[in-house]
Amino acid sequence: MLFTISKDFDFAAGHQLGDLPEGHQCARPHGHNYIVRVVLQSSGLRPPGFVMDYGDLSSLKAYLDETFDHRWLNDVVEFEPTAENLAAHLLGWCSTMGWPVKRVGVSETPKTWAWAQ
Repeated sequence: MLFTISKDFDFAAGHQLGDLPEGHQCARPHGHNYIVRVVLQSSGLRPPGFVMDYGDLSSLKAYLDETFDHRWLNDVVEFEPTAENLAAHLLGWCSTMGWPVKRVGVSETPKTWAWAQ
């Protein structure tokens, strides 16, 4: 049996994407109210019956706030700050924490999600 939990986090930031056709809306400076969803999965539960205590995810909130919130992402990361690349970066960050992370999603708008797993 597999157990799965998720938790959402948010931050606001701006960015500008390169290597796009002239006139593409994402080539202009703009911002988003991002949502980050971390999905954790385990075949066993830790006492008292958790995949992971939600409170132990507070370090991700701190990382997002300190690194990304109200920042210009092009100055913060060394990769093109697309939702897909942010999801991959955050998946790696969560993995280094030793969490049983299955996937990480990043939403830039209420209708869009990019996932890394």
